[in-house]
Amino acid sequence: MPNSSSLNEFLLLAFADTRELQLLHFSLFLGIYLAALLGNGLIITAVACDHHLHTPMYFFLLNLFLLDLGTISIIIPKSMANSLWDTRAISYSGCAAQVFLIFFVLGGEYALLTVMAYDRYVAICKPLHYGTLMGNRACVRMAAAAWTSGFLNALLHTANTFSIPLCQGNTVDQFFCEIPQILKLSCSDSYLREVGVTVVGACLVFGYFLFIVLSYMQIFTAVLRIPSEQGRHKAFSMCLPHLAVVSLFLSTVIFVYMKPPSLSSPAVDLVVTVLYALVPPAVNPLIYSMRNKELMEALKKLFKLVVFQQQ
Repeated sequence: MPNSSSLNEFLLLAFADTRELQLLHFSLFLGIYLAALLGNGLIITAVACDHHLHTPMYFFLLNLFLLDLGTISIIIPKSMANSLWDTRAISYSGCAAQVFLIFFVLGGEYALLTVMAYDRYVAICKPLHYGTLMGNRACVRMAAAAWTSGFLNALLHTANTFSIPLCQGNTVDQFFCEIPQILKLSCSDSYLREVGVTVVGACLVFGYFLFIVLSYMQIFTAVLRIPSEQGRHKAFSMCLPHLAVVSLFLSTVIFVYMKPPSLSSPAVDLVVTVLYALVPPAVNPLIYSMRNKELMEALKKLFKLVVFQQQ
């Protein structure tokens, strides 16, 4: 069997063998990709152009949508190209780059969701100190820390994964390069090298999760003390989109990377991977904009501006 030093490419999972189904897969992924580009792009543009939205909450939201665009742009184009050209190959360096970039954006997104939980906590539990604790400089530092966290986490996992000898072939049972699937190709005596890095990553994930849970425990305690129903409704409306995104992101990612081997199967892995990698970037703009009047107003202004310029 080939080892990692002799590998020059990997073979990704093909969605279909017939040409018609390959073109259907291409069309479906193209639709998802365009929807994600349009949704995230519109909100990023609206937030950037409307000075009323130049607040910490929307600053972090802009960073989140940038990371979402990164996630879907790393995964979908290569998969679409493989279906269109009827191939499964991805180069060794391309696979390593894909693993690094995916961990970079996903790690950065999780860290940013944690920062956003802190922003909600300060806004609801310490409103009088919000301007001080969430000043421009503090927000930039927190966003930079989130991106840096994703970069370092990606560097650690990518370097460790691709330093492990691979002697179980070069077929990856996923439509993009994913660490759990690559580790299945490793030599049996080399797999334990990933354990230490996995433990570090799990501790980081748990730390972020604990911070989010504690933040929302205090948020809900404070919200329930608000005397007016309108005030409680406003506070819940501010938190629910973030909670929905966190729940979808965490439940699918944790299942993919920490599920027991007995629950692993190609079909299950494929469905869950689509849920955590492709669905959030496409639906996050809807989750955040549906009940957000400020964002909807900014989008309406953007549409009017575009229509006026075309006339």
